[in-house]
Amino acid sequence: MAKTTTAGKTITVEQIGSPIRRPADQRQTLVGLGLNKLHRQRTLEDTPAVRGMIAKVSHLVRVVDEA
Repeated sequence: MAKTTTAGKTITVEQIGSPIRRPADQRQTLVGLGLNKLHRQRTLEDTPAVRGMIAKVSHLVRVVDEA
């Protein structure tokens, strides 16, 4: 059974770097986060999986808001 997070915990990320000349797994991580163009923002559920994805591409994204 999967752990559930507290309801209402979200994190907003913005893409600030280009995936051009980056490894394919970093490009796929951005797509997994719902980002594909510069300055796009997505509000995602704050889970350990999402935190890990953000850490993997931390040089390409910034955390705008943690709610």
